[in-house]
Amino acid sequence: MSGHFGELLLREKRKIDILFYPMIHSLPSVLNDYVVDSLSCPRVSAAAENIRAGFIKETNAFEDLGIAYVAPFVSLGEPALVPRQLYAGLYDVIEGLTLEETRKAVDAGYQALEDFNAEMRRRSLEVLEHCAAENKPCLLVLARPYHMDPGIGHEIEVELQAYGYPVLWAQYLPIDHPLLDWTFRHDLDSGLINSPLDIADVWPSSYSANTNEILWGAKVAARMPWIAAVIRMSSYECGMDQPTYSPVQQIVERSGTLFFSFQDLDSTRPAGSVRIRVETIAYYLQKHSASIIARKQQVSAPDCPLLSPAPEARTDLQ
Repeated sequence: MSGHFGELLLREKRKIDILFYPMIHSLPSVLNDYVVDSLSCPRVSAAAENIRAGFIKETNAFEDLGIAYVAPFVSLGEPALVPRQLYAGLYDVIEGLTLEETRKAVDAGYQALEDFNAEMRRRSLEVLEHCAAENKPCLLVLARPYHMDPGIGHEIEVELQAYGYPVLWAQYLPIDHPLLDWTFRHDLDSGLINSPLDIADVWPSSYSANTNEILWGAKVAARMPWIAAVIRMSSYECGMDQPTYSPVQQIVERSGTLFFSFQDLDSTRPAGSVRIRVETIAYYLQKHSASIIARKQQVSAPDCPLLSPAPEARTDLQ
């Protein structure tokens, strides 16, 4: 981030007036009603002030360049709070800004996010429907959102797709009520969980947004017959990710689903190593995916909605 700050402060063309870097406290998540909280990584929350400190140590670089530095505390997981949080940080640096204008902008932002998520989940559903109809395997990636970046994630999922295996991301798994009710039917009937989005059976300390979604994604992968393999990605020995390594692997592998991990991704692309590991994953999928699908189908609930989609599937789980 220091490098990005330096570029923005020193650029000659189109100089900036405001450097806006909010301290993100919490994040929106489909699991919000079924977990303790959906907090962002504390390192992410503190980064806005940590990076700023380096630019005011000897002299205030922002004041010297006439740039306002704005870093409001923002709880994205609580949409009703966001307009006032943003307005408090911006009203004295954006002339004429009103709370109502801020609220409209926030509403538009959340609507855009909701529309994007809905479209991505729709596409994921189409992939699962295709795999179910053809009885073919797909893969699920459990990672942080930044691993979707081709530089950070090294396009590992792209190379796997080149072998003909569709790839899903846990952040965009479909949440249609009939599908999730079928996926977790045995757990719901036994009283093990109260909702398909409940992770209390495997992760009671459910306060970290991305950690929660990784654990939930592992549960879905373990129960969905056509998810034949899970790819776990992590970078820089992430402290928030480390406690999840064993539970995620155990959840996935106890169902007979293949599990592979890339826990040491960094900014240097180890092309040869990645290629060998991708080839290994493709080999095991070719050899074992049919038996994995068949075994998981045997213990699944009957009448899978992927094989006979409801004409108007509900997406709310309230």
